[in-house]
Amino acid sequence: MKSFLVAVTLSLLISNTVNAQQDSLQFRAISNEVWAHGNCYKDLEQLCQTIGHRLSGTPQAEQAVQWAKQKLEAIHPDKVWLQPVMVPVWHRGKESLSIKFPGQQAYEKVRVLSLGNSEGTKGKLLSAPIIMVSSPEALKNLSANEAKGKIVFFNNEFPQELINTFNGYGQTARYRTVAPNIASYKGAVGIIIRSVSTGADDEPHTGAMRYADSVRKIPAVAIGNKTADKLAKACEKGTVMAQLQSECTMKGMKLSSNVIAELKGSEKPEEIVLVGGHLDSWDVGEGAHDDGAGITQSIEVIRTLKSLNIRPKRTVRVVLFMNEENGLKGGLAYADSAKAHNEKHILAIESDAGGFSPRGLGTEMDASKRQVIKQYAPLFLPYGVYDFDQEEGGADISPLLHQGVPLMGLLPDPQRYFDYHHTAADTFDKVNHRELKLGAIVMTQLVWLISEKGL
Repeated sequence: MKSFLVAVTLSLLISNTVNAQQDSLQFRAISNEVWAHGNCYKDLEQLCQTIGHRLSGTPQAEQAVQWAKQKLEAIHPDKVWLQPVMVPVWHRGKESLSIKFPGQQAYEKVRVLSLGNSEGTKGKLLSAPIIMVSSPEALKNLSANEAKGKIVFFNNEFPQELINTFNGYGQTARYRTVAPNIASYKGAVGIIIRSVSTGADDEPHTGAMRYADSVRKIPAVAIGNKTADKLAKACEKGTVMAQLQSECTMKGMKLSSNVIAELKGSEKPEEIVLVGGHLDSWDVGEGAHDDGAGITQSIEVIRTLKSLNIRPKRTVRVVLFMNEENGLKGGLAYADSAKAHNEKHILAIESDAGGFSPRGLGTEMDASKRQVIKQYAPLFLPYGVYDFDQEEGGADISPLLHQGVPLMGLLPDPQRYFDYHHTAADTFDKVNHRELKLGAIVMTQLVWLISEKGL
């Protein structure tokens, strides 16, 4: 009996070793294919520089839908289709902010971006004194007498001491919505926020906000870190005046689309492995890191599998979501459709953290499935991916979590992402071709692995 157990154990060890070697060889084949023939960097250049920024509801967003559909059709997967999505239409228009600092006779124009979904001044000039608060607690404690008729400067700094900048973003980005609503409730006529930014520069960062039903819709804008530093010092010295003008407003809803393609599984086609990113971007810059990188990496996944003549055991589906930035309508529409059709997703993977070198793969799933993923960690280590401890999925795939679908997110190096995030500086030239391709390699490896072995 003892010799039998030893034999069985030895057999399993040999089998696992052989499987690991075979998986490693397939990983290398995927890597070699993307390095030699990958199109994601060229695709990103085309998306960014021929279409540019693509806020949902704009003509550029619809151009991006057709561009993505044509890119996927050229790969010849089993199926490509558009999924209808109703999206909000937000118009920025002209905007300006000028500040009269203490001791100055004239107003000084500064760089500014209105927050997404905010209402402006209807094009009129709003002139008011500035009152500064430097923390969420100070904003909440601001009295109505202090705030009434003033523009609140919410000088809440990004916590630079955090190594993982996404943790800092999670702490500060929520105040894009909270701060304007509290300021309005206190009687303020407008709000200026320090951008949610790690940058040592003066780039203003936009980003979504949403008004509570119970408050007046006051104009909400963001300024860059250097201007915020200057304004903070000025507010400590004396009275600071601002002149704000903005045409931004919501303009109803419009029909758009998610873009979807799939390779049918050869053995378990009813089980779906989803990979994707969001096709829309803010209306400044070119949406290169956010999220042109994720879009082109996702297209690269299906191109690579086709080029290597890999017929996955389970269905691989690429979803390019519309309206992540200011509504999440694409993600919600996809989840509703999946539920209505009783589709079985065994894993959903998202790339929406930039085109930098991959460092990890985050997970949102139960502990047993997380352990299954972690056992594959040695396969990814040669590609620089070592972190499997973060709880991370993605915004567009998050509605699937409520249906019990396990989620994963690509985790690139986070140090520079929030320098460019939601700014005019998020352009193609900020993306390195090797880093982008390495992310596509890791995503393809993960998709192939789960499509073969399940979860």
